[in-house]
Amino acid sequence: MSRRAQLPPPPPPVEIRSWPDREAMLTDRAAVLGELVRAHVAPGRLAMLWLWGSICALGWLLVGTALMTFEESYDVISAGIGVIIAAMGVGCMVPAVVLVVVGLRRDRRIRRLLDAWGALDRDPARDAALRMPGAGTAWLVMSFVLCAVGLATCFVVPAAATAERDSYSLVALTMGLGLVTWLVGLIGLVKAFAHRSWVRRVLVGAPAPEPLISVGGGAHR
Repeated sequence: MSRRAQLPPPPPPVEIRSWPDREAMLTDRAAVLGELVRAHVAPGRLAMLWLWGSICALGWLLVGTALMTFEESYDVISAGIGVIIAAMGVGCMVPAVVLVVVGLRRDRRIRRLLDAWGALDRDPARDAALRMPGAGTAWLVMSFVLCAVGLATCFVVPAAATAERDSYSLVALTMGLGLVTWLVGLIGLVKAFAHRSWVRRVLVGAPAPEPLISVGGGAHR
C-alpha cells in the first residue's frame, strides 16, 4: 500500500500524550483533520466515485447487450459473441464494485478518525477551513441530481415500455443502469450529509471539555 493511501493514526491515549503545550496539539489536530477532510469530501473523491460508477455502468451495459444478443440470436456464433460481451461486462463490474466497497470501508474509518481528532479541542480559527462548504454543496447537489436521474430511469422508463416495442432485455438493461446511477448518487448523499453532521457536531457544536495535555511525562487539566 502506498503512503499516500494510508490514513493518519488516531490520537494517542490521554496517558501517553506528550504535546508540549496546547498550541502544539492544535497544530497537529488541524493538520490531521485537514488531511482527513480532504480524503473524505475533496472534489477528487467525488470524481473517483463517479469514475468507478461509470465503469460499473459500462459493465452492465455490456452485460445488457449480451442479454439482448442471447434473446435475438439463433446461431452458435451469435451466442458465442454474447458470451464474450458478457464476460467483458463482468470484468468491468467486479473490480468497480470491489473498489467502491473498499472506498466505503475507508470512509467509515475516516469518519471515526474525524470524530476522535475533532474531540480533542476546539480551534475556531483553524476549524473554519475544515468545513469546506463548497465541496459539501457540490457533493450534495450533484448526488441528488444523480439519484433523481437514477430513480426516473428505474421506474419511469420501464413503466412506459411496451411488449411490442421493447424487449425484456432492454428493460433490464435500462433498469440496471438506473440502479447503478441511483446507488452512486446515494453514496454521495450519505457522504455529504455525514460531513455536514460532523461539522455541526464537532466544529460548531457544544464546546469541548478542557483538553488533557501531557507535559513533561505527566497529564494535567
